[in-house]
Amino acid sequence: MAKRTTKQSGTTDTPSLSIVVPLLNEEESLRELYGLISETMRQMKKPFEVIFVDDGSTDRSYEVITALHKEHPRNVKAIRFRRNFGKSAALTAGFKDAQGEYIITMDADLQDDPNEIPSLIEALGESFDLVSGWKKKRHDSIVFTLPSKIANSISSKMTGLRIHDLNCGLKAYRKIVAKEMKLYGDLYRYIPILAHQAGFRVGEKIVQHHPRKFGRSKYTIGKFYRGFLDLLTILFTARYIQRPLHLFGVWGIVSLMIGAALDGYLSIEWFLGLTSISNRPLFLVGFLFIIIGVQFISLGLLGEMISRNERNEETYSIRESLK
Repeated sequence: MAKRTTKQSGTTDTPSLSIVVPLLNEEESLRELYGLISETMRQMKKPFEVIFVDDGSTDRSYEVITALHKEHPRNVKAIRFRRNFGKSAALTAGFKDAQGEYIITMDADLQDDPNEIPSLIEALGESFDLVSGWKKKRHDSIVFTLPSKIANSISSKMTGLRIHDLNCGLKAYRKIVAKEMKLYGDLYRYIPILAHQAGFRVGEKIVQHHPRKFGRSKYTIGKFYRGFLDLLTILFTARYIQRPLHLFGVWGIVSLMIGAALDGYLSIEWFLGLTSISNRPLFLVGFLFIIIGVQFISLGLLGEMISRNERNEETYSIRESLK
């Protein structure tokens, strides 16, 4: 990791803006990207830092970053992973090191425009804690855009957060939001949803999207399916992580009631001499429903015991306090 900034006369040690750039094999675009960021920051007249997080690149990406750091030691920081851990890990590492009051995330492929940074910060204003970019006009193949639109539509309906483009890497955060993000797997796709569930105010702004200039996209169709499974994980943990019995118990009770009704009906017929239980498969079906119901309820109770044992951890986000 590159060393921290050193104090220079007439300047402040702490940047007011941190730009986190996760990357994988983007050697051709990094120098041009930093030049665009630097020019934007010069116009904003704000102290800044760019944190490049090299997620296990196998090309010369880190050599380019190292050269940029030597040329601009105050503004360029670097984190290099031993191998490819994924974008969630890269963002987490960048958020941890970020010092700015505001944090910007953007991709390294030049499709995100650094000129959007001032308007994103302005969009935060007093109304939002996170503003997500919306690539309304995308310069990607339909192979990428169609699954993305489907996923965004499903996510919006299932979570109640009206966001058109969850996958846009260009976002603006207040520092507290980024520091509270707990990301793993492909959850970086659902940062606005995670922030919304934590009680932060989430907004959206249309941003410009450029055609890819170098390299190729890291997106694969497999990520679409994994992303959908991660969405189910988010929905489940948000609603039931502290009360698993509310989920498993409901299905357990339903199953028990179906089984009890079936076997009760057959038992009455048997008691009245109208049928023989031994030749009625429906009795076994009812018994099976009862067993499944007991298992669901037991699973819910076990989950409650585990959850209660771990409730010493903070499961809330404080907006402000008086002391």
